[in-house]
Amino acid sequence: MLGVRRRVRLETERLTLRPPAHSDYRAWSALRGDSRDFLTPWEPTWAADHLSRKAFTNRVYWAQRSIAAGTAVPLFLIRRSDESLLGAITLDNIRRGPAQAGTTGYWIGAPFAREGYMREAIAALVHHAFTTLDLSRIEAGCLPENVPSRRLLESCGYKYEGVAQSYLQINGRWRNHVLYANLRSDRRGKTDAG
Repeated sequence: MLGVRRRVRLETERLTLRPPAHSDYRAWSALRGDSRDFLTPWEPTWAADHLSRKAFTNRVYWAQRSIAAGTAVPLFLIRRSDESLLGAITLDNIRRGPAQAGTTGYWIGAPFAREGYMREAIAALVHHAFTTLDLSRIEAGCLPENVPSRRLLESCGYKYEGVAQSYLQINGRWRNHVLYANLRSDRRGKTDAG
């Protein structure tokens, strides 16, 4: 089973989803740097060395360890037509036992937003989580005012479940998040975000 986890690679219509590699550093740092103003309102405060090679190397090693341990599946979105890095998606906090659940997180570079790439990536990761990893529940959270992310989650089968108070520190402040979940066997029907 560990050998299978180490070779995670998902294909969509336009993308290859694969773990980050050391050779991705330049593309990653350029995309994150160029997209800073687009990303920082929605993310934890970046460390002073966020875009450094050392920080990226640590990220790659974390990804390798997490995949091998079965605790997370961090993947980069690579556009097959030109091998461009577009963003990343992670199935994190994988919990086994009675929970069989994980949490989805993602980001996309500003030039590639609202082109359907993340929708493809989420659909592929959800399918992988339910079929290959045998999870039952996939959760996600976002800031209430992040309407594009909320619409994206809803279009990918996630349903609104409520609000978590002071859920994460985003851009230096504790922020409430709206919570969503995608269930392998969902009989809830459509739910409206309040």
